Amino acid sequence: MHTGNDNYKNFKYYIIRIQALLLCGVLSSSLFAQDMQEIQIANEYLLKGEKEKAITLYEQLAKKNENTPHIHNNYFNLLLDAGRFAQAEDYVEKLIRRDPRLTYRMDLGLVYARSGDLTKADKYFRALIKAQGDDAYKLKSMSDYLAARNQVEFAIVALQQARTAAGNNLYTLELANLYRISGKRDQMVQEYLSYVTQTPANINYVKNLMQILLSKPEELEALERLLYDKVQQNQNSEVFADLLIWVNLQQKNFYGAFIQARAYDKRFKKDQSKTLEIAQIALNNQDYENADKAYSFVIKEYARTPNELPARLGLIQAREAKVKKTYPVNRDSVKYLVTQYQDFRNSYPNHPNAFEANLNQALLYAYYMNEKDSAVESLNQLIASNRVSPNLKARAKIELGDIYLLKEEPWEATLLYSQVEKSQRETPVGYEAKLRNAKLSYFKGDFLLAQEHLDILKQATSREIANDAIDLSMRIKENTFYDPEGSALKEFASIELLVAQNKNDLALDRLKNFRAFRRVKMSREEAIRKGLWSPEKQLNEQELQDLKQQLEKQKQDMISGNKSGDKPAPDSVWVDELVNTDRLGIKDDVYWLEANLRMKRGEFEQAYALLEKILAEFADDILADDAFFLQGELQERYLKNKDKAMEIYREFLNRFPGSVFAAEARKRYRILRGDFSEAESLPKF
Repeated sequence: MHTGNDNYKNFKYYIIRIQALLLCGVLSSSLFAQDMQEIQIANEYLLKGEKEKAITLYEQLAKKNENTPHIHNNYFNLLLDAGRFAQAEDYVEKLIRRDPRLTYRMDLGLVYARSGDLTKADKYFRALIKAQGDDAYKLKSMSDYLAARNQVEFAIVALQQARTAAGNNLYTLELANLYRISGKRDQMVQEYLSYVTQTPANINYVKNLMQILLSKPEELEALERLLYDKVQQNQNSEVFADLLIWVNLQQKNFYGAFIQARAYDKRFKKDQSKTLEIAQIALNNQDYENADKAYSFVIKEYARTPNELPARLGLIQAREAKVKKTYPVNRDSVKYLVTQYQDFRNSYPNHPNAFEANLNQALLYAYYMNEKDSAVESLNQLIASNRVSPNLKARAKIELGDIYLLKEEPWEATLLYSQVEKSQRETPVGYEAKLRNAKLSYFKGDFLLAQEHLDILKQATSREIANDAIDLSMRIKENTFYDPEGSALKEFASIELLVAQNKNDLALDRLKNFRAFRRVKMSREEAIRKGLWSPEKQLNEQELQDLKQQLEKQKQDMISGNKSGDKPAPDSVWVDELVNTDRLGIKDDVYWLEANLRMKRGEFEQAYALLEKILAEFADDILADDAFFLQGELQERYLKNKDKAMEIYREFLNRFPGSVFAAEARKRYRILRGDFSEAESLPKF
């Protein structure tokens, strides 16, 4: 027997084999490490933009299958970017023969598309998508791949088939996004509507998206028509009814919003009235007629519910706003409003809304009944009451400060504003108080202090306050650039103070002959030549002070023996020099303020002519769109020339498409044109 010898031979054989395998492993590792170094070098070429060198190196590395996972994306994309489509096609086809995975097959279709062979790409991708059958996972993966490579149309086809395969209405947001990218707005909207019907709780998310994506008027109008159809087909759908109200609000069609909200309230009978919400929005947007209608509906349909009281107060406020916009304001109408507020207070003496009525009533006393002391007493009672909320107390203090300004007691006013600033820090009412203090400094001509307040308010959370702060800050900067003392601006600010104090006639007189002077020192010869001074003119206080200083200096020079040779009289004088307001750019503000004062007096033709001056002399200035829009309003509401108003609104949309008044101008134009068949015209004051 040779058992021992055979075992020895077998053992030796296995040892040799293991050694051979180890040697192969070492050699393989060494070669792989070498390839990884080459891959790293190729990647560095790519990062440096040396594409041809990178392609050459990737081409060598691609000959080994094990390198494919490490180089494929970079190599394939480089070939496409370099326009080497034949080489890319050959490379991918070889990969598919070795490994027919789906991504490689989609890469081949991408080669066809990028090379410009769109017919071949279309046929190939559609066949590849169809070949996946009912595999929703693969189809979704294909869609993601295609979308990432800008093959959006094919991505949509793949996702649609994935939805069919899944047997339900999946992928709504994904499809909506693909439709958005491809510019298919109607399909995009349909998907968002489908999504919101599946998840009604996300309706605000969809509203926010559509507000961003549907920015053009025609897009909102198309959505409105679609939603009308949806509501007719699905009368029990709360979601579509809510969206229809929303799209009317986006177009500032408050009548349409009211009609839909009224139907919503009748159909769904919610505890909180949707119409009440629309009424408040219409009131805030100065559509007082539709606010009146909406509040009246709520009072009738929601009697003896929590909606009734705010609706009753809102109705008085809407009618008050209409009265205030009737120029000139009718005093008898104001008296009637005062009694309405008093009746409301008597009916609900302990309700929070009664305190709001108290505040509004006090302001009518102050500004329209000339009973400032009654207003002060009423507001002080409101501030002292323990039942009044801190926010309303703060608002009452601000209004009381304004009334003290009306009474020419600015120190009392600034004290009240400062109290609110301190107690209501970082709140809208606190910012409002700071804005009033800034305006008070501005009225007094202390532009540096006003600017300090305004710089803080530019960051305010309230858009309205921030915009007011920016506007006033810009006016100060523009009018102190060429005139550091702000002589013209001081004159204008003093006139604005008169307006704030309800001294409109005096303000108008000052505006008609707007002139500004600044104190300057110049030689006597120049002053005489300009006609600003004469030798017979008595020295003013400043000139007397200069003379005293000069005489004192001569006295000291004589004592010290230093003969300066100064003349006993000053060789320069202080004079009031007229400021060129045209150069300062404040003239458009003068026109604007006078136009508004003329409107309040019912002098509409004169107001219109002043606005025309702004457009003629300051066509590119910040007030141009304001002036043009106000011209349309004058023609429509006061001069009763509807055709001219339509012409102005149409031209306004062409000239100022980005204006904050664009949406309102478009709405008014559409109403005047008769687009809203049931709608009446805009408020007739």
